[in-house]
Amino acid sequence: MAISAFVVKVPAAEPIAGDLRRRYDPTVALGVPAHITLLVPFMDPALITADVLDSARHVLAQTPSFEFSLGKVGRFPETAYLAPEPAAPFIEMTLALAKAFPDFPPYGGEHEGVVPHLSVAHGNVRDAEDAAVELSTRLLASGAVHAHCTEVALIENSSGRWRDLHVFALPEAA
Repeated sequence: MAISAFVVKVPAAEPIAGDLRRRYDPTVALGVPAHITLLVPFMDPALITADVLDSARHVLAQTPSFEFSLGKVGRFPETAYLAPEPAAPFIEMTLALAKAFPDFPPYGGEHEGVVPHLSVAHGNVRDAEDAAVELSTRLLASGAVHAHCTEVALIENSSGRWRDLHVFALPEAA
C-alpha cells in the first residue's frame, strides 16, 4: 500500500553522511533523501485532498523557520542517526500534525515519545554500530552540520520510489 510522510529534508547532511546512508540505509535506493521525519506513515497519497493539504498548511504555519545543527550521533538498536539540536521545533511539528490527523500517529504508534533524528544506518545492529563510529569520527574532524529549516515536504511512494507530493513553506522567523 502506498503511503506518504511529512519530512524536513537536510541536504546539508549529505557531505558527512551521504555515503554512509547509501551503504547502510536501504531507503536511499528508493529515493529517500537525507531528512528528519515528522510524521510517517501518513495517508495513502490517492486520498490526499486539497482539504488535507490546507489542514497541514495551517498546522505547519504555526512553526517559523529555524536554524538547527546535527552534531551528535544517536542510536536505536538497529539505527544510527544524527540528532538535531534544537529538537523542540521538530517535536512540536510532529505533535501538531498528529493532533490534526489523529488516525496517523507517529511511526504508527509503535514508539513512546518523539525522538527527532536523521537516520544514517538502519536495519541491523552491526551496521548501525559501524556507521555510528564513522559518524563520530567525521563530526570530530569537521564539526556539526548546520542547516536552516524553511520548509516541510510531504513525500509519497505510490510509484515504488519516494517523491515530493507537496512542499509547505514555513513562515519567516520574527
